Amino acid sequence: MVALSRGQLGGSKWLLKSLQIARQQRAKSLELRAATSLARLWRDEGKRTAARDLLAPVYGWFTEGFDTLDLKEAKALLDDLAS
Repeated sequence: MVALSRGQLGGSKWLLKSLQIARQQRAKSLELRAATSLARLWRDEGKRTAARDLLAPVYGWFTEGFDTLDLKEAKALLDDLAS
């Protein structure tokens, strides 16, 4: 259990860094991927509200491309977090 927690902390750290870099570069697609991955991790850790609060505004920025895999995955995760 300790190894899993350490692994998750490391994953969270790198995903937060990825999110920060994507935002600095104004790379919305990369921001969406990082936010989706981090939100998925947080959901699995029981942080459902934080996960939704992170992902919803990033997803909401998009106005097209909803048939792409990245947006479909983000939407599915948001739907899961809403239930």
